[in-house]
Amino acid sequence: MNVKRIAILASILGLVSTAVIGCTNNSQNAESKGTDAKLRAVGFTVGDLSNPFFVVMGQAVETAAKKFGGNNVKVIVASSAYDLNLQTNQIENFIAANTDIIVLNAADKSGIQPAVEKAKQAGKIVIAVDTGADGGVDATITTNNVKAGELGCQYIADRLKGKGNVVIVNGPPVESVLQRVSGCEKVLSKYPNIKILSKNQNAEGSRDGGLRVMTDLLTTFPKIDAVFAINDPSGVGAELAANQARRKDFFIVGVDGAPEAIKAIADKNGIYAATATQNPRGMATEAVKVGNDILNGKKPSTSTILLTPNLITKDNVSTEKGW
Repeated sequence: MNVKRIAILASILGLVSTAVIGCTNNSQNAESKGTDAKLRAVGFTVGDLSNPFFVVMGQAVETAAKKFGGNNVKVIVASSAYDLNLQTNQIENFIAANTDIIVLNAADKSGIQPAVEKAKQAGKIVIAVDTGADGGVDATITTNNVKAGELGCQYIADRLKGKGNVVIVNGPPVESVLQRVSGCEKVLSKYPNIKILSKNQNAEGSRDGGLRVMTDLLTTFPKIDAVFAINDPSGVGAELAANQARRKDFFIVGVDGAPEAIKAIADKNGIYAATATQNPRGMATEAVKVGNDILNGKKPSTSTILLTPNLITKDNVSTEKGW
């Protein structure tokens, strides 16, 4: 049965069913609320698999899928490299492969809307993870990214005692990154003697990007007191740039709680000072769980689930287990 026929059949049955479940993946599941629907396939399209954060998420999606669907469940993990067209094609491939659940780390919140709508029309369950997505996703599982930005930049403001020069090593313009920067700016705006020297340089969320952007910033600005990096890979790259330039006149705060950042923070002589934690394994596991619940007729009580970040510093890094 092709995708179009599945979508039509699901729509017809949804109209006559007394328990309409618009987010199920086929006609049988649309009228099977409260029964066991077998999870057969999960597709996960993610921003960038060169980032260990997303590698962990992919592993967690596979583990969770096997928990709910058994060892024969099919799991497809694909990297979009933050390319909207590529991610759109990946979602279309997931639809064609008859996946039950699509876990989506959107490369572009609004741009991905047509692809999400197409998946929904085909009867697929779509769960946004780590960042939001338009188009009628069934649920969104993400860190409270505004809070992560607030935690990191409150640490900066406190350590600078409300006075100094700050640069923001920015990243891909996805919702999670925008929210972190927004949270950071919200905090720093309360301190008139803190100046943001730069906030628009896109380090692409990568170590190489952080190295490149921070190298340029060090050349442009002779006096920097603190750096807020939108994630740990770019923060680690920024620290590498500082080491190469033999600069230790500032400190770095990131987001993720990545193993490499934990190691850098634990270095008493390093300038990596703090990171606001995320839980990639927890987010991905919850995404599959919520998707499987929906598949079995159980909708989440709230469509947006926010996980609370914590701040790791040199004072508490010894107690941090990491991912």
